Amino acid sequence: MKNCLARMLLIGALSVPAISSAEVVVYSARNEQLIKPLFDAYTQETGVAVKFVTDKEGPLMARLKAEGKNTRADLFMTVDAGNLWQAANEGLLQPVSSKTLQANIPGHLHDPDNEWFGLSVRARTLVYNKNMVKPGELSTYEDLASTKWKNRLCLRTSKKVYNQSLVAMMIWEHGEGKTEDIVKGWVGNLATAPFPDDTKAMEAVAAGQCDVTVVNTYYYGRLMEKKPTLPLALFWPNQGLKNKAAGVHVNVSGAGVTKHAKNPQGAIKLLEWLASAKAQNLYADVNLEYPVNPQVQPDKTVTAWGGFKHNLINVAEAGKLQAKATMLMDRVGYK
Repeated sequence: MKNCLARMLLIGALSVPAISSAEVVVYSARNEQLIKPLFDAYTQETGVAVKFVTDKEGPLMARLKAEGKNTRADLFMTVDAGNLWQAANEGLLQPVSSKTLQANIPGHLHDPDNEWFGLSVRARTLVYNKNMVKPGELSTYEDLASTKWKNRLCLRTSKKVYNQSLVAMMIWEHGEGKTEDIVKGWVGNLATAPFPDDTKAMEAVAAGQCDVTVVNTYYYGRLMEKKPTLPLALFWPNQGLKNKAAGVHVNVSGAGVTKHAKNPQGAIKLLEWLASAKAQNLYADVNLEYPVNPQVQPDKTVTAWGGFKHNLINVAEAGKLQAKATMLMDRVGYK
């Protein structure tokens, strides 16, 4: 075991170039094409080089654990508050004191203990077939369990963290019992087996295989850019409700300073820049997401989808309740 760990640390040391104290090293679960333009812009503006390693969030967190104090990573970047919460819960991040981050990022979109911060907002909403559904038929996520949607619903697999977080937030709002009834209703209304990704679910809706699905809006944006004639439209659910949990389910992509960062101040400065008005459009527009900074307007494509009220529950709850959500979905047969 010791030899195995030593080999992992050696591999980690070799795979990130030697750095100077001014450089920042990022472990990122976001794809290279989404982050490199940002890091290049930061370097051009500040002269600070950003080195980065990309992989899935699981392997990156495992690597941070294995490397421990020997890690080269200053910043951990990933998608979904569930993943960010897990990284903090496993002791991989450190709290950050920054008035800039507090000012630019709403409280429900960052860790209550300031170990991670959202950098872009992704809305998980409804997409329907305009030829099969009238907008007046739609209302809430919960209503998709109604028998009127029997054999009309398509969903992405429950194995994806996006749906786990959605159900976790519903547990926070409704409790396990009511949420289980809702998700059981979803499963009973499925027109076909769950799809591996949001795009395939939307294509099934467009083809008439089902009438409505639940997706992250940037998948809708990408698909409609390629195939603008598809009979698809967005619907913002849960808008008429009055409580804190009312509104569209939102999640974040974000980042946190690693526990053993060699350049923590450099990592904080990069985080602050990513949350600034100057950088926010770069960060969000490249993936058709929403800026986390409320002072920044979304890309014109995103703006054209219209405004909506979003859920104000702290997104950290998606992480805290994710295990319960996963077990609940397994119990009701949501594959």
